[in-house]
Amino acid sequence: MSFGIYIVGFLVFIGGLVYAANLLHIPQQWIAVGTVILLGLAIMTGVQNTRGKDPS
Repeated sequence: MSFGIYIVGFLVFIGGLVYAANLLHIPQQWIAVGTVILLGLAIMTGVQNTRGKDPS
């Protein structure tokens, strides 16, 4: 799977969580903190899952 597709899927997931948090009236500062943490997690796991194997 390519990195771009992985990130797009994670952005859709984060968007849904942000929308749900907004409906639950969670303060905007906490929504922003959660979004930044999830974006970092998306980049780390995306790179880990999509990078090629190192040649032996």
